[in-house]
Amino acid sequence: MNLTTKQKQHLKGLAHNLKPVVMLGANGLTEGVLAEIDNALAHHELIKVKVASTDRELKNAIVDAIVRETQSTKVQLIGHVLVLFRQSEEMKVALPRAK
Repeated sequence: MNLTTKQKQHLKGLAHNLKPVVMLGANGLTEGVLAEIDNALAHHELIKVKVASTDRELKNAIVDAIVRETQSTKVQLIGHVLVLFRQSEEMKVALPRAK
């Protein structure tokens, strides 16, 4: 799903007060973590994930893998916090219309 700049700005505003629901630890990205992220996206649509990695290349690879495996959209990545969005059937998060 490709989001417009206006839609991303809207989602960033909604995500501002959210706390990370999934935190990647020393074990990195495992099947269990991916399942948890997938479950959280199905339930909330818009989530934050904390990626604790000091290596920037590794962190970007993990983020790309999460986006690919969960078929979600990266809204933003600030520091170690990743904001993800994936619209569900119920469309809980209303997006501004694309032009």
